[in-house]
Amino acid sequence: MQENNLPRRERERIRQRQDMLAAAIALFSDKGYHNVSMQEIAEKAEFAVGTLYKFFKNKEDLYKALIAEQADRFHAALTEALAAEGDAVERLRGYVRAKGRIYMDNAACIRLYFAEHRGASFNIKAGLDSEIRERCELVLRRLESVFADGMASGVFRKTAEPYHLALALDSLCNAFLFHWLEGRQPYPESPDIILNIFFHGLMEVK
Repeated sequence: MQENNLPRRERERIRQRQDMLAAAIALFSDKGYHNVSMQEIAEKAEFAVGTLYKFFKNKEDLYKALIAEQADRFHAALTEALAAEGDAVERLRGYVRAKGRIYMDNAACIRLYFAEHRGASFNIKAGLDSEIRERCELVLRRLESVFADGMASGVFRKTAEPYHLALALDSLCNAFLFHWLEGRQPYPESPDIILNIFFHGLMEVK
């Protein structure tokens, strides 16, 4: 059911939750997960702290909800790009574009996730990493199917397993995106800048 079709009270509850998560992202990104209290999040979101606890039982629960929700959005956007009309090359272009757009539109959340991932706060992700890995694996399998379709149609030579190619392209995109997150190099505006590197020796010469 679309949000506009929900009862007014439920729509208001959804908006309140989103305001709380947005406030949490801003604070976590600025100060770090461990340096932010539920009271600060409530104040930034302009709610009483008791209202915040009606949505999330503690800060760990809020963090998990935040990361899981973002992962769902990323998965949906990448899946949509890979399912779009067009040949294998065009769907790969859509994937590279979508991945860049997702990172750029959600930079604060992504920086937060990787900062916590690399730190010593493993306990706050208990039960979360497996869910995110599962979503990532589903996207990789869809990407694998695009390479398999390209091979079946004669667009690509069978130089490697489709799953290995999916891993390689995803890793190449991530390398560019991590550099962009660190302010070292912009993510290419044209997906062909990445794909031309990747396709060297892969595309069938007609």
